Amino acid sequence: MTVLLAQISDLHLDGSERAARRAERVMDHLRALPRPVDAVLVTGDIADHGTEAEYEEAARILAAPFPVLPCPGNHDARPAYRTALLGEESGTGPVNRVHHIAGVAILMCDSTIPGRDEGRLDEATLAWMDTTLAELPRGARALIAFHQPPLELHHPLPDSCMLESPGDLETLLDAHPQVAAVLTGHAHTAAATTFAGRPLIVGPATTWTLRMPWEGDLAADRDQPPGLAFHVLDDDGRLTTHYRVVS
Repeated sequence: MTVLLAQISDLHLDGSERAARRAERVMDHLRALPRPVDAVLVTGDIADHGTEAEYEEAARILAAPFPVLPCPGNHDARPAYRTALLGEESGTGPVNRVHHIAGVAILMCDSTIPGRDEGRLDEATLAWMDTTLAELPRGARALIAFHQPPLELHHPLPDSCMLESPGDLETLLDAHPQVAAVLTGHAHTAAATTFAGRPLIVGPATTWTLRMPWEGDLAADRDQPPGLAFHVLDDDGRLTTHYRVVS
């Protein structure tokens, strides 16, 4: 069965009208599609300061008739993220969740290090990922999503705070060939490369777009419209990605 997923990232909701309106435009676009997506993945930095009020706003904006699957980013705070966005009890441990969407296991993983911009899949998260993937039925398809990319993207800003110890993730992927791709956010630019023999897809940001070094010295382009990605995963586990902007 072919699965259609949307990915949005880096909403940085901060109570401002600008941030809210940009996120609302993207969600309005997704709700109005002639064929609804099977799920929306939100790859971190949902809030800008990690406050409960920001997550309450996020819960309102992200409400949709299809599943919306978040994971935290470095601007997110686990206690408020759990209580105000997920409606769960507060806690400080990694927020890892697996969702089964149309026969695909989607692992939304917590790569955050509280108080730091760099990411890390800690021992508990790696063990959870390994167990979760090992328990899938034979032939099942899987996707892994988290916030910080595990490779340099050739810009000093995201490359200064990428995923640490990417070899740990590479080892895990080598043991689990059913993982079709790795999806991340954080860099504020749509990008595609490979990691551990899989597609590594970086989703564009909702709040502002990263200007690459050859495009100018100012990193943040706040005039570009918010972006999103559509991922089509077919029965053979082949991922095709289409990027869009929402005017």
